[in-house]
Amino acid sequence: MLIKRLTVCAAAVAVLTVAGCARADQDTPPGAPAPPPSSQPAMPSSPATATPGAAGGQTHTGTVVAGVEENCLLLESDGGPYLLILEDESLRSAATVGSRVTVTGRAEPGMMTTCQQGTPFTVTAISPS
Repeated sequence: MLIKRLTVCAAAVAVLTVAGCARADQDTPPGAPAPPPSSQPAMPSSPATATPGAAGGQTHTGTVVAGVEENCLLLESDGGPYLLILEDESLRSAATVGSRVTVTGRAEPGMMTTCQQGTPFTVTAISPS
């Protein structure tokens, strides 16, 4: 019984030691708070397909295609596929599969989605091209 307790204690210490060593940001010293998300550098965009948009957003032009998951829409462009995050329902009606559109918004590469395709792109405006 004593050996079983020692084994459990040793395993718990090992797990806590490994967990304490893990860091999400290798540039941040141990014990220092992580920088807020807004201060982290943005992902560079392809100059061939992205242009500055209103209020510091990006503008991309391409064709709307259906994703492999239900209700997922992608913008196929030279810069790669962008997963269209359409929070405003009126924007969704303008993004029909097969249409060529120009979208304005911001890329959010760290956003988790269930669509499993493309770089998430929160759309603030959409228009036919």
